[in-house]
Amino acid sequence: MPTASPTGRFTRSVALALIMGAQLMMVLDTSIVTTALPRLVADLGFSPASLSWVQNAYVLAFGGLLLLGARVGDLAGRRRVFVLGVAVFAAASLAAGLAVGAPMMIAARIVQGAAAAFAIPSTLALLVNAYPEPEQRSRAIAIYSAVIGAGASVGIIVGGVFTDLLSWRWGLLINVPIGILVIVLAPRFLTETPRRRGGFDLPGAITITLGMTALVYGLIESSTRGWTDPVVLGSLILSVLLVAAFIGIERRSKEPIVPLALFRDLTRSGAYLGRVLIVGAMFSTFYFLSQYLQNVLHFSALEAGLSYIPLTGMFFATVYVVGPLTRRIGREWLLVASLVVALVGMAWLSTIGAGSAFFPWIVLPLLVLGIGQGIAIILLTQLGMAGVPAEQSGAGSGLVNAAHQLGGSIGLAILAGVFIAVGGDHTAVADQVTGYQTVFHIATGFYLLAIIVAVVMLVISRASRHSEVAAPAAAVSTQN
Repeated sequence: MPTASPTGRFTRSVALALIMGAQLMMVLDTSIVTTALPRLVADLGFSPASLSWVQNAYVLAFGGLLLLGARVGDLAGRRRVFVLGVAVFAAASLAAGLAVGAPMMIAARIVQGAAAAFAIPSTLALLVNAYPEPEQRSRAIAIYSAVIGAGASVGIIVGGVFTDLLSWRWGLLINVPIGILVIVLAPRFLTETPRRRGGFDLPGAITITLGMTALVYGLIESSTRGWTDPVVLGSLILSVLLVAAFIGIERRSKEPIVPLALFRDLTRSGAYLGRVLIVGAMFSTFYFLSQYLQNVLHFSALEAGLSYIPLTGMFFATVYVVGPLTRRIGREWLLVASLVVALVGMAWLSTIGAGSAFFPWIVLPLLVLGIGQGIAIILLTQLGMAGVPAEQSGAGSGLVNAAHQLGGSIGLAILAGVFIAVGGDHTAVADQVTGYQTVFHIATGFYLLAIIVAVVMLVISRASRHSEVAAPAAAVSTQN
């Protein structure tokens, strides 16, 4: 096996650092303001009803434009679109950090989400191009996956530190120097992909953007309005109709925004579905556990943020064990095992009470959950990109990230509705604890569904390998 030169290794290492830095910056911004929300009421004049839009504005723009951003990167050049997205994101972060009122903050968050939707799909595609060797690519994807998986928890940690020790504004302003560094170094260390000739599927772009936006909006509003509210039902029905129209358009399009052939591989499609389920469970854990720590155990924002260090540490530690374990027991078997571990951690966390000690009743479940979730995210990223043609790597990366974003939106919407339905939003501590226990029980069910998906993927994979072995043997038998 050829080894990379020191210069080549240095270039790849810097390329990886640039991609990971930008990816982490954008992913953690979905949660970095979580611990600062109470401060925004006093500082920017948010009402309790409008406060949720500090986070929802980002998620809505990000989720709605993600697949469009992936297609633009495939056509215009991924490095070019990546750098432009980072530049706009840094500028919007500056505006958000200097916001003088609620309208300015929400507008800046929308632009942040839109910029991230164009930059993030190019990150995984650029990473695949930078690491053509399978073993090195798997390691790079493992690091990438750990960053995605840990991004939200890192955001809560960083947000808690800045909110308590400095100001919530620094959690946004820190993106500016990071963005400038990426913009300066990317042209030197990231290889540009060639522009592709071809038409732009405008009808497909419009329908999928509006469809994703309607879906994410309906899910966001369901947590406060309820699932039977006309606005929620209208948004969800509209999203279904638009996605159905999008599929019809893509089948006839010569230049589809999302090649439907990417879904023909059942293992890859299973990786998308499994990702939706486990990210839905994990995002909800970040959201509700932070509230439990502050509202029930009376942790400060800083203490609540630091409480996620065990979980985040396990996310990054799993990078070093996935490769050896995959070679020993196989990717599909390891995926099933990791999801079982995550299920155990989430089920353990659901036993928390009003007087639960941080150690062991929270630390140990988070460690177990971090191990299982960390390994599973890495494997699902690898399986989601396995066999994707190079010219479609942007679309493949977009689908992986879309599944990630959609999973967080669906999971949080469902569990927020359940939390309210069981009275978790009441002031009584006993009611709150019941709400937290209930949502963690349902999150455990998400992992159970993911295990079923993984077992189906395992069966399909084994059947596929069996048929590949049997086909040559049958051909030889026929010739004889």
